[in-house]
Amino acid sequence: MNIDAAKNKIKLLLNDKIKIKVYLGRNKYEYYEGYIFKMHPNIFTIYTSKGIKTFAYTDILIRNVVISKFN
Repeated sequence: MNIDAAKNKIKLLLNDKIKIKVYLGRNKYEYYEGYIFKMHPNIFTIYTSKGIKTFAYTDILIRNVVISKFN
């Protein structure tokens, strides 16, 4: 996977309800539910019940952020 593939994956999930798993280090994770509402050239923003979170596309590539569609 490369940056363009990560951007395409995010683009397909734009405005859909998603689950996010964020790796914080030392086997610690945070979980969010929300939706992607903005895409920028290097980052994307997610609106959650806990506020707005911003991540880089590289976070997806190095698996610090795992996104899945909410069913």
